[in-house]
Amino acid sequence: QVQLVESGGGLVQPGGSLRLSCAASGSIFSINTMGWHRQAPGKQRELVATTSTIGTTNYADSVKGRFTISRDNSKNTVYLQMNSLKPEDTGVYYCSYYSRGLYWGQGTPVTVSS
Repeated sequence: QVQLVESGGGLVQPGGSLRLSCAASGSIFSINTMGWHRQAPGKQRELVATTSTIGTTNYADSVKGRFTISRDNSKNTVYLQMNSLKPEDTGVYYCSYYSRGLYWGQGTPVTVSS
């Protein structure tokens, strides 16, 4: 089992920045992929960004150039730096961990509004 704990969400004005963190604990394997997905009200959950322990990253087209995903393998933690936030970035952001199973965090809300 893997547990994921997210932090860093909140309310921010358009054009602002937020940094999300997600710490994984439990049965962590050395090769894994961690990432962020989001779910806006009334919409399906969608991929935001992922990063693997072998160095690959993947971003949704809608966040390329604005969001940066990074990780600290020594802490089993993944981060999402979100810049130039837009109202359409509003939603609940979920951390994910994949290796011999898929696990989700409880989600942290992000609201972009003036």
